[in-house]
Amino acid sequence: MKRICLALIAAALAGTASSIPAHAVPPTATPSPGYEARLQEQRAASRAVVAPVIKSRRVKRMRAH
Repeated sequence: MKRICLALIAAALAGTASSIPAHAVPPTATPSPGYEARLQEQRAASRAVVAPVIKSRRVKRMRAH
């Protein structure tokens, strides 16, 4: 009985582990210098497009009575 329970638990753990996506990168995969330069150029361009938001100040006027 113990062996059957252990086998079922092992099968459940193996099924759960195989359904998790892998996020590993092989050690030989290095980004190319051209790609890095384009990325930096794109980031610089996206920063240049964004303008700071300037809020206008509203002055509260006092009514004369």
